[in-house]
Amino acid sequence: MASRAAPLFDAATIADRWMADYCARAATGDVLCSKGQDAAWTALFEELATIGGDDWGLVRERARRHADDIGTGFRVVGEGEERPWPLSPVPLLLEKAEWQDIVAGVVQRADLLEAVLADLYGPGDLVGEGHVPAMLVTGSPYFLRPLDRLEPPGGRHLHFVAFDLCRGPSGEWRVLADHLRAPAGAGFALENRLAMSRTVGGLQSRLNIERHAPFFAAFRDGLAARCRRVDPRIALLTPGRLNPSYAEQAHLARYLGFLLVEGPDLVVLDDQLYVRTIAGLKRIDALWHRLDPRLLDPLALDSHSTIGVAGLVDAMAAGNVVVANAPGAALLEAPAFAAFLPSLAERLLGEPLSLPNIATWWCGGDAERGYVADHLDELVIGPAFGPAPLGLPGDKPVLGASLSVVQRAALLDDLTRRPQDYVGQEAVQLSTMPVPDHGDLVSRPFTLRVFAARGADGGWSVLPGGFARIGMHEDVRAAAMGEGSLSADVCVHGPDPVAPVSLLPAQEGVRLRRNPGTLPSRVADNLFWLGRYLERGEALLGVLRVLLGHSISADTGAALSADTVERLARLVVAADAAPAPKGLRRADLTQLVRTAMEAEDRWHSVRKINTQARFIGQVSRDRLSADMIRLLDAPFPERGVLLDRAGSLQRRYSALAGLAAEHMARTDSWRFHDLGRRVERASAMLRFLRAFGGKDATADDLSTLLDLADSQISYRQRYLAGIARAAVVDLVALDPGNPRGVAFQVAAISAHLNTLPVLSDDGLAEPQQELARSLAASFVTTKVNVFDAPVIDSLLLRLGELSEAISKRYFLQGPEPLRSASLIWV
Repeated sequence: MASRAAPLFDAATIADRWMADYCARAATGDVLCSKGQDAAWTALFEELATIGGDDWGLVRERARRHADDIGTGFRVVGEGEERPWPLSPVPLLLEKAEWQDIVAGVVQRADLLEAVLADLYGPGDLVGEGHVPAMLVTGSPYFLRPLDRLEPPGGRHLHFVAFDLCRGPSGEWRVLADHLRAPAGAGFALENRLAMSRTVGGLQSRLNIERHAPFFAAFRDGLAARCRRVDPRIALLTPGRLNPSYAEQAHLARYLGFLLVEGPDLVVLDDQLYVRTIAGLKRIDALWHRLDPRLLDPLALDSHSTIGVAGLVDAMAAGNVVVANAPGAALLEAPAFAAFLPSLAERLLGEPLSLPNIATWWCGGDAERGYVADHLDELVIGPAFGPAPLGLPGDKPVLGASLSVVQRAALLDDLTRRPQDYVGQEAVQLSTMPVPDHGDLVSRPFTLRVFAARGADGGWSVLPGGFARIGMHEDVRAAAMGEGSLSADVCVHGPDPVAPVSLLPAQEGVRLRRNPGTLPSRVADNLFWLGRYLERGEALLGVLRVLLGHSISADTGAALSADTVERLARLVVAADAAPAPKGLRRADLTQLVRTAMEAEDRWHSVRKINTQARFIGQVSRDRLSADMIRLLDAPFPERGVLLDRAGSLQRRYSALAGLAAEHMARTDSWRFHDLGRRVERASAMLRFLRAFGGKDATADDLSTLLDLADSQISYRQRYLAGIARAAVVDLVALDPGNPRGVAFQVAAISAHLNTLPVLSDDGLAEPQQELARSLAASFVTTKVNVFDAPVIDSLLLRLGELSEAISKRYFLQGPEPLRSASLIWV
């Protein structure tokens, strides 16, 4: 019997060496080394060692690849392109006993903040009795007066909160910041867990790691429980694609089953919130927003807002929509409030804070201002309310000891002039954790963001772990770390097995349905134009490939006639993809093709068309598969000869068409995407017919038309006697069985429109349906011998009218659809 092959490396030996080498160099109080050779960390490093032995590069690459597959990304403010999510392959491990202490502190703090908000926006006893300075409330830019004395629907201000925690070198946990406006990061925590579970899949069962799904289920159930309807419709309101955490928001909406909406999707009528859909107005019962709360309602709050919903505060006041979190919650995010929370905990809860703040002094008091001025070198000086005052260099918190003489004088001068704008906070020393860096394991400072959500019973559920933010330098001061450069999963482990819970409901609790849900008009518009852009790019690329293959390539044996080449060039110029060539020489045509493919400054080049499709893909993450998003985001081919690069793009278009045809469920979302494809393909084929299918068409013209219609094989199988105009035109224009022909496209358009929802129950066709049926009938009755240029021009005009009718009926047209008397409100 052959002996079993020995492993290439010993994971246990590698893990022991990693830990020993790391702890010999780690900073004092490191989360790993402070407890010695912990069994959980040993198990983690053994799992990581099985990936690539002693090579940290392979480990990081696998984690990065899994994060990319999930579609994790983020955007830096001011940048147009997303960056890959920076995930460390080494998670932070926390014992369950230690985690339970954190949970107790998080729940206590969330209850305290809820009580404070209820008082400040209610009776105001805390201000009246002197526990909170009035200036701290009314002087804050986040105190929203229209919310005063307004009890939020559901009776709660807070539904979802986040806190940034730091661990000191001695192991104690403290709160660095509260996030109440629009807490971000829970989706990143979820994506980190998904990526790490694929990277080190055996770790879950080996360490009994707590799962994330129960937390998100509790949040979803909690919002639903506070709605008036039994089966509520819940939406996630996003600022849009350019928001730094848009990818996270799309992932959360898809995971939770929430409708991802933007401000223009929503409207308030009669104090009720609705989403504008292809089937009319649909009621929204709860709104989880990720906007600055001052921008939520341009009528009641900031009148300059273009991303909010006019009348939303009125809908809240009427109790018709639950908003998470209530707009006024941002008041308590001000760093100045941290100075008063310890005393407020004693006053409202009758107990001290389990998770203390970092020591904070609000300079609005004389004694506190004097202390900060006297101990400037020992403190971090920051804004009291968020906006940076004039005395802070760089518009962000700064270590007092790092100030120059001039900066110090300017700060003290402004501190004397407007002391209420400043806080002083202790300079916190952070604990460190292991991070792979350039093939080695190094210690870096970290902070922990934890999340709590209100469940159906009104109590708080805390996400097990959250996510860690890691600084990429050795300075362990919190102020020096900033936002961090890496993220890491946080795993809470314990001795007891963890039940495999997911968001999937129990079998007996599922009410079967085949209705795919609500489709907002904006989303339908995006999917329609995604289809059009993809078809437009493919059609233009088809013209360029014919030019390359038959007129420019040195290897071709059969060049097209000059007249045919000129018509191809005119098609490119008419599409505004390139300027008119100087002539028809090879160099002129090569330049024409290169410009039409690659130009950055031509709005209708293949590159720019792909860019528009990519932008639509980015705002449709909750509707498209990860594979489709990945293809849309793929970089434009830059290397190789033109013909090879054109072929690479053609294969990408084909892959996208295949994904749409075989992977998208036959819902209204797919219908609008396919509608866009059919409208654009029909338009392109009609333009090709007008250019190459005239009564004076040559053999080269007709062959080119078959190439552009991708119908050469079909024609050769059907006709053996050679190319004839009538046969070519019939196949490309009138044959309902040719999936590349015009008749096929028009029939598909009519079928889609007959299936889409209508706004009335009178049984009569809507305008877009009438136009499509009339157009389809024309192709049934038209004979090939009368199919000439005037007929083609008439069909192009009618196709344009049909596209306009589709847009007017289904897509957002400002307030116009709201004036329709037949809209359905449910």
